[in-house]
Amino acid sequence: YISVTGVQTCALPILAASLGVPVTFVEFASSGAITAAADKGEWDASFIPVDETRKQLMAFGAPYHLLQSTYLVRAGSSVSSLAEANRPGVRIVGIDGTATFRASNKASPNAEQKAVKSPDDAITLLKAEEADALAMGRESLMGLLDLLPGARLLEGGFMNSTTAVVVPKGKPVALAWVTAFIEEAKASGLVRRAFDDIGLKTSVVAPAGMQP
Repeated sequence: YISVTGVQTCALPILAASLGVPVTFVEFASSGAITAAADKGEWDASFIPVDETRKQLMAFGAPYHLLQSTYLVRAGSSVSSLAEANRPGVRIVGIDGTATFRASNKASPNAEQKAVKSPDDAITLLKAEEADALAMGRESLMGLLDLLPGARLLEGGFMNSTTAVVVPKGKPVALAWVTAFIEEAKASGLVRRAFDDIGLKTSVVAPAGMQP
């Protein structure tokens, strides 16, 4: 059972095929929802951003993606930099339970932070001008620009992390296997091709041997 969220679906069929077993996709709305289900036996492997809170709940294997999170600001917003996002009166929306939203709260403590369940909820607030900025990974935000005419992404990032393969705690054999799989996928060019095939040509593949 492999959990699914966002662009991570690109590696899942290959991971299952390499084991010689069928794959069952378990859909979650966000990486926070995957984290919440880590001890419920609902999934066997996933691919999510790394942070210290999640390390207490799951076992991370090899990173495969260098991740940067920033803000998308709606059309008409006066926010033009990360520093300006950290001001009283700025309304930032983020996905509940995600590493990115936790980092946003730390990076912009003076702003008003509102958690929502999904990107669709965030887009609704931005379109209604009930939020000024959305905190997410840069690649994900780029995919939302067409839905929010005039919106723009801020330069730089308030979180620089990695996305990695992960398994529930207490499964050392599974952890070793998925780590070896990711390292081989990076070395063979599979990760690079997978990113390119879904339009993520600017995404950066994590270097070999990198620790989560």
